Amino acid sequence: MKRKYNYFLLSWLIFFGFGSLKAQNISLFEQFNGRYDFTFVGNTLNPAENSFQFNPDILTESSAELDLDTDVTLLKAYLYWAGSGDGDFEVELNGQLISAQRNFGLTRTFNGVDFTYFSAFSDITSFIQTNGNGTYILSGLDNVSYLPLHFQRRTNFAGWAIILVYYHPDLPLNQINIYDGLQGVPQELSITLSSLNVIDNQDAKIGFLAWEGDVNIAVNETLRINGTVLSNPPLNPADNAFNGTNSVTGNTELFNMDLDIYDIQNNIQPGDQSAEISLTSGQDFVMINAVITKLNSQVPDAVIAITDTNLNCDSKLISVDFTVTNLETATNPLPSNTPIAIYANNILIAQTQTQNSLGIGESETFTLTVELPIEIPNEFELKLVVDDNGLGISTVNEINELNNSDSITINLLVSNEYPDLSPLLSCNKGFLVGQFDLIEFTAQPFFTAFESYSFHETEEDAQNGLNPIFISGAYEVTTPKTLFVRLNESPCPALTKVELLTKNCPPIVYNFISANEDGWNDFFFIKGLRNIFLDFKIEIYNRWGKLIWTGNQQTNDWKGEVTKPIQWNGTIVPDGTYFYVIHLNDPNYPTPLQGYLYITR
Repeated sequence: MKRKYNYFLLSWLIFFGFGSLKAQNISLFEQFNGRYDFTFVGNTLNPAENSFQFNPDILTESSAELDLDTDVTLLKAYLYWAGSGDGDFEVELNGQLISAQRNFGLTRTFNGVDFTYFSAFSDITSFIQTNGNGTYILSGLDNVSYLPLHFQRRTNFAGWAIILVYYHPDLPLNQINIYDGLQGVPQELSITLSSLNVIDNQDAKIGFLAWEGDVNIAVNETLRINGTVLSNPPLNPADNAFNGTNSVTGNTELFNMDLDIYDIQNNIQPGDQSAEISLTSGQDFVMINAVITKLNSQVPDAVIAITDTNLNCDSKLISVDFTVTNLETATNPLPSNTPIAIYANNILIAQTQTQNSLGIGESETFTLTVELPIEIPNEFELKLVVDDNGLGISTVNEINELNNSDSITINLLVSNEYPDLSPLLSCNKGFLVGQFDLIEFTAQPFFTAFESYSFHETEEDAQNGLNPIFISGAYEVTTPKTLFVRLNESPCPALTKVELLTKNCPPIVYNFISANEDGWNDFFFIKGLRNIFLDFKIEIYNRWGKLIWTGNQQTNDWKGEVTKPIQWNGTIVPDGTYFYVIHLNDPNYPTPLQGYLYITR
């Protein structure tokens, strides 16, 4: 055997270097949290280690025994199969056709020649749950055509494995992470295992599904986690980690594949969120297909969801309904007083906290009213974060620290702005009282664009739609008066206003007097004068131009009596024609009104 080893070692060393690689990086595929653990089952299709084959050969099938404890419950079963070549993505398991749901590829290039390798994946959970414990035989994996090429590099291989995740009520609360891909170790390989949440490192372990390891090639071959070499002697020596072994069964003839599990209790620390796996190999070509970690994880997993928001028109006051849930995947209650931060455009605007301890799968609902700072625009992002002390710092260890927020875009309800309407004018009916036709006013095209509208005497009434004014053709009011107009449209009613103003219209002179005390035309009547032109003055002249009477706001209307000159005071003028002059004393009427009037008895 020693002589064979030296022969094949020499054949390896004929080739310089390891060539170039193209692969698919190992990354997190799935995570489980609960009373779970994992194990492997599988077998090689190599009849012997390829480094010691004189001719390339491959088995048509191989078997493995599944022997789970009868009191455990199978949660997941994932089948991986792999080999040299471009890939065979349909195989049979106990005669059942299995098609690949995912696949991985890796290419090595030597002296311009490509050497390809593949791995395929299928979720066979229901199949294993149905068939239970017993013998499983994988067949139909065909890579025979690729064996001669790969035999040149002694990388002709094929095999299969099932990763099983199971539940038992007596297990501690664990986090199981499954990472997969297909990466090779030409000389050195580093893999970062992310999304870890190390709460307690008690009984922590890591498993590897690897291909193409050789038991008798151990040149600078190490497996490290966080810089510490892993070993499990005598099955997996520190200098020969990938040596065709199965840690579950103790099998040492798992030719060119490894199903190895290591204790990493002393290699990770509480609080770790990632781990660094590094592999070196000075000669042996190894491919990593899957990595599985089990970590004690008795922690909650809080999420928050915005369920509704309530907005008021033209208001920075908003109400938000939301729910905090400790997910079913959590492994511990979420404590009461877990902080909750509310942000608007990443500005902290409010804080609260959970009121109750939330068991696994339990929720708590909230309604919170918040007044936005003046600098927050009308459109902004509202974000709620559970387990945030307002400084972006978590206070509770959780399974997943990246699912603690929910956000939506808010558009505040803002009324349209309209300019003031043109003032509405009416003749002064006296003491600035005017009569306005609101029906005619609302017939203008401006009002037709709205669902409805209403007039109000105060802005507050208009905002709240209270005490509307009856729209009539004879709305009488003392001026100046501002009416507020509520314009009903979506999403918010708008307000505008109109000024009601009066003007002093020209008075109308009735120039006929029948001073016979019959109640008709008994005095000189001027419509629109008194209580409008408050500083008016009237002068009456006879036909010869002599002033015979004067009057103003304080005197009675003229009935034909004489007050000028004084010696004729009280005399009643005879029938005839007289001349009047009316001084309105109004800047809009600088010229006196004048004309003739007639008196008869």
